[in-house]
Amino acid sequence: MPVFHHYALSGPCRYIRLVLGEYGEEAEFREIEPLARSEDLLALNPAGTVPIFVDDNRAVISPAPVIAEYLAETRGVRFGEDSLIPATASERAETRRLVAWFGSKMHEEVTKLLVDELVLKRIAPKSRGGGSPDSTIIRAGRSNIHYHLRYIGYLVERRDWLTGNRMSLADLAAAAEISCLDYIGEVLWNDNEPAKSWYARIKSRLSFRPILADRVKGAPPTPHYGDLDF
Repeated sequence: MPVFHHYALSGPCRYIRLVLGEYGEEAEFREIEPLARSEDLLALNPAGTVPIFVDDNRAVISPAPVIAEYLAETRGVRFGEDSLIPATASERAETRRLVAWFGSKMHEEVTKLLVDELVLKRIAPKSRGGGSPDSTIIRAGRSNIHYHLRYIGYLVERRDWLTGNRMSLADLAAAAEISCLDYIGEVLWNDNEPAKSWYARIKSRLSFRPILADRVKGAPPTPHYGDLDF
């Protein structure tokens, strides 16, 4: 069985969990301790980051965008036209652009800032970067989230999904980041009804159920986190 190294409150890791769920794939999940230096992890990925997917053929795949496309090539082919990568070159390009937007830009400008400051610093020992949150960083993350929610709303008002008329990897990459922020109660859903409606559609999918069941030690989710009618 493939092995998936991850951390529960990581947008890139949740992205791959959603891809695995959409393809109906099972894997052995091994959760890493955030902010801890692991020689075993470095041996698998010199960058020392998760997610890392180790396939049955011992192929070690990372980071998240590469894992997602690897899974689409090796598993998604079973689904034919229902693959999470669109059929046309222009739609594939748009999907990859948006995966990079949410998995890199939004992750760095919002999710990583708020999760690091509001969760990881609080639960980690000082030897691993724990300590008091930086209010300046928190304000920056909270300010930036409005921009990304507006962008999601803009896209889904013009398309059925972020890329086009079918759900794609782009929707999963965006929803993974949003789900981390929703876990810690940092999404003001009343600000953008189209984005909220889009997220509700993804949140109700079977692939999302394990995400909604996540509980991070020392950081319980906001009360509405698992509610499909939020």
